[in-house]
Amino acid sequence: MLNHIMIGSGDIEKSKSFYNAVLGVLGAGEPMAHVNDTGQTRLFYSHDGSTFSISEPINGKPVEPSNGSTIGFACNSPEQIQELHDVAVANGGTSIEDPPGLREGSMGPMYLCYFTDPDGHKICGIHRPG
Repeated sequence: MLNHIMIGSGDIEKSKSFYNAVLGVLGAGEPMAHVNDTGQTRLFYSHDGSTFSISEPINGKPVEPSNGSTIGFACNSPEQIQELHDVAVANGGTSIEDPPGLREGSMGPMYLCYFTDPDGHKICGIHRPG
């Protein structure tokens, strides 16, 4: 259903450092960088058929995370959930909500972690045991 997700960054180099570390846990490599006609830099991380992008705002206004939005990254194991969380926090992210771990609910068991990136975007790591 989804082709890509793009978020804004107020400091593209700080975001690149953060997401290189965090998405590296999931197996993503270095992003492709693109500078558009008006000078904004965009980074494109491609992995397993998905693209996650970071962009300097093209309207010149400050970055504001969307209230109520969450970006979820699929993880392979409970251990990868913990690693994703720990790497995010070690690289400038902020841990939010409950500690990483198993959650039981109406959608079945899930391992989850939640953190914000340096710009305040809410990120989730999710693993559904098979």
